[in-house]
Amino acid sequence: MTASRIAPLALYQEVAERLRQRIFSHELPPGTWVDEQALAEQYGISRTPLREALKVLASEGLVTLKPRRGCYVTEISERDLDEVFTIMALLEGECARSSAARASAAELEELQDIHRDLERAAEAEDIDRFFEANQAFHHRVQSLADNRWLLQVIEDLRKVIKLSRHHSLFSEGRLEQSLAEHRGILDALLARDAEAAEARMREHISSGRAALARIAEARNRAA
Repeated sequence: MTASRIAPLALYQEVAERLRQRIFSHELPPGTWVDEQALAEQYGISRTPLREALKVLASEGLVTLKPRRGCYVTEISERDLDEVFTIMALLEGECARSSAARASAAELEELQDIHRDLERAAEAEDIDRFFEANQAFHHRVQSLADNRWLLQVIEDLRKVIKLSRHHSLFSEGRLEQSLAEHRGILDALLARDAEAAEARMREHISSGRAALARIAEARNRAA
């Protein structure tokens, strides 16, 4: 039997990724109506792959398809954030618990290296660099848990969180607080204390949600 050729990345997948990045950068802010005709012309494609791409983004919660009204970038409410962060705390807590039991000495050393990047970024008060190191730290803990289903759900939820107009690190004092929380998580992992690692990771995620809430409250007072 002759083997069929493997097709290159589908056009709609490439379109979905481009739109995904425009949404995450807030070039397409929450609530924006997605002009399909304009995007199709901009990308030089037909409406068919564009609509397939929008279906993918809708399945991820990044856009909302409204009958007879079109497609809109999803607006995430404070309640949405409460619910998503509650789930994230549970899932990332489980990742920390599993990592404490599974990680090798070499893998924990790698995690320490990432944490050193966090320390240096905090010392320089470089929020962008701190954010990148923070993401790397969490991704590594998740990968050490060695549960692809957990990782997949967490990645999907993080996409939704990126719809928020603010980032918790911009809350006053949050960077220092976050660094201290990471130190506690790392200490528990190095001690292979699964219960402490889980509890501290849950507290860390919950603290991030509280920081976002403070930003929202300040914004509302200023409005």
